[in-house]
Formats: sequence, C-alpha cells, structure tokens
Amino acid sequence: MKTVWRTGGRAVRWGAACVALLSAHPPARLSAQVPDTSHAPPPVVTTGAVVVAPDTSHRIRPMGAFLRSFLVPGWGQAVTGRPVAGAVFATWEGVSAMMTLKAQSEFHYLREAGSVNVGAKRQEVQDWLVLWIFNHLFSGAEAFVSAHLQDFPKELKVRAFPGGVGLSVPVPRP
Repeated sequence: MKTVWRTGGRAVRWGAACVALLSAHPPARLSAQVPDTSHAPPPVVTTGAVVVAPDTSHRIRPMGAFLRSFLVPGWGQAVTGRPVAGAVFATWEGVSAMMTLKAQSEFHYLREAGSVNVGAKRQEVQDWLVLWIFNHLFSGAEAFVSAHLQDFPKELKVRAFPGGVGLSVPVPRP
C-alpha cells in the first residue's frame, strides 16, 4: 500500500493567513532604538528659507552625458544616477542591433536564393537600422536633458486641484 501525501487546502490557507498577518504588521521599535531626546537642546525655529549649496562634486556636464550615452546608450543615464533608464536604453540597443544583424543575414540568404521577398526584407533591415540609430540619438538627448536636471528635486509632484494644477515640493525639517 502506498502512502500519498496531499497538501490539504486547510493547511495552505492557514499558512497563507499566517504569512499575511506576520508581514502586514510592522515590527515594533525597541526602546533602545528610539533616540534619547531628554538632553537635546530645543529645536531652533527660523522663519527664513534654508539655502543649501548643490553638491557639484559628483555632477556631470550635460555634453559629457550626451557623448557617453551617444557612444554607449545607457552610459550617460547611469552616470547621472538613473540606472533603470540606462538599462532600458542598453537593452533596446542590444535588441535593435541583433534584429538588424538577423534581418541582414536573412536578406543575404533571400538574395542568393533568388526569392521575390528580397524587397520586403531590405525594408525590414532598413527599419531596424533606423531604430538602432534612433536609440543612439534619443539616448544621448535624454542623457543631456537629465544631466541638466540633476539638481532638480526628485520629490517634485504635479497635482490637480479643483482650481487648477499645482506643484508640491517637500521641504525638509531642520
């Protein structure tokens, strides 16, 4: 006689419920993690705006970002602190390059075979080549713009209000 182990629906439901309950409740802070403010001086309240000098030590020039991203799409975005955009440009670069080479290979094969589809395949090669070139130009232009906007606050949000559109910028507390 063979023993068959079955996962009962009740056990799966209990396990899922336990995981949901444990992950839904945030952990409590321990008293040792809370900073001691009993000896801290009272906070200073100012009415003026706080001016912070921009950190230009890690800033890249817009033309430098353009040239980097024009040479290797995604490089300029990565240098300006936008690695996801850089990865998207680099991925599309690989896709368009490989599709151009694949279509070119198929075009040569069809031309040697004397096929009637040579014109359509030539058009496909040109289309992929245009997309490949466009990726280089657009990647460079996007890196140029993002290098200009490096000092712009990332938390800026545009919101619609009943009377129009407004901008919100969080102001850090001193």
